[in-house]
Amino acid sequence: MSDLSDLFPGFASQYVDTKAGRIFLRHGGTGSPLLLLHGFPQSHVMWHRVAPKLAERHTLVIPDLPGYGWSAAPEGGADHAPYSKRAMAAAMVEVMEDLGYAHFSLMGHDRGARAAYRLGLDHPGRLDRLVVLDIVPTYVMWHRMDRARALQVYHWSMLAQPKPLPERLVGGNPAWFLDWTMASWTATKDLSPFDPRAMAYYRAAIGSPDRLHAMCEDYRAGATIDLAHDEADIAAGRTLSCPLFALWGSGGIPSRGASPLDAWAALAPKLSGVAVECGHFVAEEAPQAVLSAVMPFLAEGRE
Repeated sequence: MSDLSDLFPGFASQYVDTKAGRIFLRHGGTGSPLLLLHGFPQSHVMWHRVAPKLAERHTLVIPDLPGYGWSAAPEGGADHAPYSKRAMAAAMVEVMEDLGYAHFSLMGHDRGARAAYRLGLDHPGRLDRLVVLDIVPTYVMWHRMDRARALQVYHWSMLAQPKPLPERLVGGNPAWFLDWTMASWTATKDLSPFDPRAMAYYRAAIGSPDRLHAMCEDYRAGATIDLAHDEADIAAGRTLSCPLFALWGSGGIPSRGASPLDAWAALAPKLSGVAVECGHFVAEEAPQAVLSAVMPFLAEGRE
């Protein structure tokens, strides 16, 4: 993927060694540290439209999660623990410590937002502010799964099936699966919201068998160990100690069903949020609306 376009001019590129393997990241900007975590089926590239403005006020760390983009893809194991959001969160703490950041704010989208709130629960005191984009907690997704939600998020159960079923199904035409999936989750129901250069990154990754397997492991973890971790926290009454801002697309995945703010209430006592006019891929579909909503919230954090 070395021939792909650089969508982060002026940002440094580097690898950081962690227990999850080598993590690739982009690093740039000035001000208080802000970690940005991407979702499925994307990579760090999804932040390219909001990064320049955020970098005016924050030092950005923009990694590829384990198994995605250019980061290492560890073996999943029988319990899928290497792809649990707990393991991903721990790797991100290692990354930030290596760069010299003991405290930071965090914004995550999709699977990255699940690693983000897990980091907040497992490492209290690390996060100054937390922004989650277009998700509700994993606990809520599974415990409130009905016919309508199951049809909407069919990939949650399909990709979580034992290997090699989803790998074989998607691997037959991975670019078609990616294009169809991403288009179906936008407000316009096509690929017009995405920069073609970013799409080239996403297609290259899912076309690699080890990346595709890692994505399936991510969802297998989501249906098993991630859910168990959420259930344990809910049962114990654990909550996030930092303020949480939930932002979702008016045509995104959380917008259909229970109110996203109601869904977050059990885990986030310091909660606020808003919807923006777009589909699931908020940072690419509506970058200016996202910036207008989240930057005032992030400005209230540690300087």
